Amino acid sequence: MAPLLPSPDSFGSLKTSLVSYREPTVNRRPTLLAALTLTAAAALTLSACGSDDSSKGKDNDRIAGADPGSETSASPTAAERPKIDLPSDLSYTFDWPETGDKEKDAILSDSEQSIKAVDLAIVNQDALDKPYLYYYEDEAAAITQKFIQNYVDHEAAVTGAYRFYAPQVAVDKDGTASLSYCEDQGKAYVKYLKTDKVKRTKVTAKSYVIYHTSLKKNDKGVWVIQKIVSQSGSPKCQP
Repeated sequence: MAPLLPSPDSFGSLKTSLVSYREPTVNRRPTLLAALTLTAAAALTLSACGSDDSSKGKDNDRIAGADPGSETSASPTAAERPKIDLPSDLSYTFDWPETGDKEKDAILSDSEQSIKAVDLAIVNQDALDKPYLYYYEDEAAAITQKFIQNYVDHEAAVTGAYRFYAPQVAVDKDGTASLSYCEDQGKAYVKYLKTDKVKRTKVTAKSYVIYHTSLKKNDKGVWVIQKIVSQSGSPKCQP
């Protein structure tokens, strides 16, 4: 997903970023999102950062994830995932080796696409972009919508290189799963669209973020994210 606009801290490091927005900084999506509903108690609730101030009035009357009807209309056996074409100035490295377990590998694959889908929405400047809504539902969709809207409101996008590593996947018998992973945002930045100016930031401990997501397999066989929480500066993700 994308760096924080203002300052890094949690769902990536975005926490301060959006809330006390001055100019987007680099913290990826989660942080921003997290900041919005800062509920750290729930093991999976975005406790990122950047509470959303700027997006309070803007908006889209429609709430992401609130209209499941459009997503459940057709349900082919083999789901056709949305095509995600990102600009050449964005690159991703997923150090997520295959586990050999069919379900776990499917979770890693869908999660990889969900991350890119959020950045695509930021690039498209569309807080209701369909590709990311394909992978996010419920609380996670609502938070992500606000996260993306923050970029839209400030006419900002993302650029640079992201690295994801140290994934831990667990699948439950009830059809749900959890995924935790680290993100290195050290080479990811915010880019202002009007001026094409890139806001470069120094690498600090907060450039390393840990994410915890709660997922379920929908009727199309796609692993969708329902809740997500992040913490910047996590000791588990430091190099």
